[in-house]
Amino acid sequence: MTEPYRCAWVSDDEEYRRYHDEEWGKPERDERRLFEMLTLEGAQAGLSWLTILRKRDGYRRAFAGFDPGRVAGFDDERIDQLVADPSIVRHRGKIESTVNNARRILALWEQGSSLSEMTWRLVDGEPLINRPARLDEVPARTAMSDSLSRQLKKLGFRFVGPTTVYAYLQAAGVVNDHEVRCFRHPDQAGSPGA
Repeated sequence: MTEPYRCAWVSDDEEYRRYHDEEWGKPERDERRLFEMLTLEGAQAGLSWLTILRKRDGYRRAFAGFDPGRVAGFDDERIDQLVADPSIVRHRGKIESTVNNARRILALWEQGSSLSEMTWRLVDGEPLINRPARLDEVPARTAMSDSLSRQLKKLGFRFVGPTTVYAYLQAAGVVNDHEVRCFRHPDQAGSPGA
């Protein structure tokens, strides 16, 4: 059986393919999963996405399954332990931002909102389906990611620049940037492997 066409950014690595085929661009509304996606996109800054994918299980263990309530309670001692943990990216600023962002999520909940609500409000609850023909037609940031980045920063979130936020929106399926020929693009719904 011939392999289906995948977006040009996908390597031959099996883990990378599985991420593309099963997760990237799939609409996600679960608060923990969105917290995970935002954290991992922030952790990726300056690194390859494959590095982060290979450390994802370590992140899930280190950050209590991305339970914002538990992560918000991490103290300086726990942060010091995480800085020494080789199963994650040992960047103190990125680790501290994850704890901070968990606290910001709890603050949103206290206000009767959520990360999911903020995220999906951008597109009125329905994924924005783009139709890039080539990888170079996919932007690194948009007015939408600029806006959400500003909102998150105003609320005290960290490691949420416009490029990181756009990658988060893509990962969470708020924006579907699969190439139009990719078997995961909605226009290819009847193709093999869709």
